[in-house]
Amino acid sequence: MQTPHLIYFADAMCSWCYGFSPVIADIRKTFGRALPIQLIMGGLRPGTDTPMTDKAKTELAGHWTHVTEASGLPFDPAVLDTPGFLYDTDPAARAVVFVRRHDTELALTFLGDLQAAFYAQNTNIADPEVLARLITERDMDGQRFLDIFDTDDLKHETWRDYGTSQQAGVTGFPTLIAGPTEAGAYGVVTRGYQPGTAVVPMLEAWLSGPLN
Repeated sequence: MQTPHLIYFADAMCSWCYGFSPVIADIRKTFGRALPIQLIMGGLRPGTDTPMTDKAKTELAGHWTHVTEASGLPFDPAVLDTPGFLYDTDPAARAVVFVRRHDTELALTFLGDLQAAFYAQNTNIADPEVLARLITERDMDGQRFLDIFDTDDLKHETWRDYGTSQQAGVTGFPTLIAGPTEAGAYGVVTRGYQPGTAVVPMLEAWLSGPLN
């Protein structure tokens, strides 16, 4: 039987995934390598090519208020006023996939980097040059990322993640799935945000009980 693990469907530019980032950190700290996390990019708004309207920005900033109320994390909506800003989630997803190719554990950490940069530090992570800088800050080859950014290979690998998400029936992020049981089944831990005080005990009970 496969080792019990988690499958995490997320997006770097999903505000509730940002809110959920401390929960992922809690899971990693609590279980370590005993409960590996497989990260799959969900594809929130890939390929968006129309700038946001002022109305959409206002609505989104209001939505972010709900996330900070639930999670306590800071938000800076000023990033939405970046000249020419497109809420295209595909570049950031490609960056996470690039990092994941080299280090699956680091990909989870890097996802958190991107979320904090975008939501709290007024950083446009839809810009490949910005993504390359953030990759370099994690001691990886940011220039290599730029070199392959527009290749079919990286695009297709990223979009395969989106396809996997759709085939799994994931309709929102974050979604966390655990498995397999002794029967080979997987179950949903959470669809949407839940605090670590709810998620971590649930996983502890699952691992300490019969996997059935």
